[in-house]
Amino acid sequence: MKYRALRLWVLASAIAISGVLQAAQTTVRTPATSPAITRLDQRLRIAVDRGEVAGLVVVASDRKGVIYTGAFGTSDVGHGRPMTSSTIFRIASMTKPITSTALMQLVEQHRIGLDDRADKYLPAFKNLQVFDSFDDQSRAYALRPAKRPPTVRELMTHTSGLAYNFVSPVVRDFTPRRGESYEVGPLLFDPGERWHYGPSTYWIGRIVESVSGMTLEAYLRERLFDPLAMPDTSFNVRPEEQSRVATVHLRQRDGSLTEQPATAIPVVTQFRGDGGLFSTAADYIRFEQMVLNDGALNGHRVLAPETVRAMAQNQIGTLGVVALKTAMPERSSDFTFVDDGRDKWGLGFLTTARQVAGKRSAGSLSWGGIDNTYFWIDQQRGIAGVILMQMLPFADVKALNVYDAFERGIYEIAAARAGARK
Repeated sequence: MKYRALRLWVLASAIAISGVLQAAQTTVRTPATSPAITRLDQRLRIAVDRGEVAGLVVVASDRKGVIYTGAFGTSDVGHGRPMTSSTIFRIASMTKPITSTALMQLVEQHRIGLDDRADKYLPAFKNLQVFDSFDDQSRAYALRPAKRPPTVRELMTHTSGLAYNFVSPVVRDFTPRRGESYEVGPLLFDPGERWHYGPSTYWIGRIVESVSGMTLEAYLRERLFDPLAMPDTSFNVRPEEQSRVATVHLRQRDGSLTEQPATAIPVVTQFRGDGGLFSTAADYIRFEQMVLNDGALNGHRVLAPETVRAMAQNQIGTLGVVALKTAMPERSSDFTFVDDGRDKWGLGFLTTARQVAGKRSAGSLSWGGIDNTYFWIDQQRGIAGVILMQMLPFADVKALNVYDAFERGIYEIAAARAGARK
């Protein structure tokens, strides 16, 4: 009996020690390892050790399943909570492709037409105004009627004329005169004239709600999140899960990171199609896998293959996606990750114009969120990846460098796997 008790005590101690070691471990990865995986682990760990980022969670997949996963650093620099594969992030504008997918489901059902005018679904798009002039010093402005409302397609492609304040000094500085109010706009330009990043996908979410008769949260849960097994993706985080949410950090002038003041996460009842979702890397990669697999995942089809192809195609013709300059440096840096004027936009995604050696193929889909969350989907090579960080400003140079190292490492891993199969 003494010997059995001793064995039980040793076993319990080993389990406890193992749990402590696992809690202290900052890297979580797939069981299979290789020199390419080890190199990527080291690159990402060094980025944390140097203070380039506080922490990050990454996942990459091919069409069959996950090929790499890792969690590095802490979810807040002040308290040292370790990043884990279950850490929840604010994914902000990575909401946009999901909302766009919801709308395309309704297009498949012939309940929405991409070339329908937006005012067919939302009266707020009637009688739109466009800036005819704006004085940077006095902020005096003149408006004129828009030539026409934007179409649904133009809302999907950021060619509607709407713009965010952090990439437009005009929108940033605009204050309506007394007695004036604008539910939509004013627009920077007439719809279809050029590409400019803005809240167009917010209105796509409103169209989804108007046509489906459901809230965007309920629609996404029923038609996307449940079929794709994305349990941690939502506009609201349950109170018992809020300890899993990573803290947003601010890059200081000296390059260091400080936490934003911690506040309770409010419950929202109005849902934005252009941002606001919380998610995990494990959840978001499943959305990407669905796209990689032409609209289906694990027996659940959420889009037709031809719809996925349409979403990946250039939908802005001869227009180009512009590497916009920031109007609010504390919120965003310049859009240096865009191939200025060459990249295109599909239905919910940036599409890469040119391949860079060691990285994604031309035609790959991608975008990001303002707190430095990013993803890409390379349909040609069958590889997708997501990297989640929580820091401002958007497009932070050090965060983009880590993103670059992650992407290059994944293609090294994929090449090694392909070589091993030969």
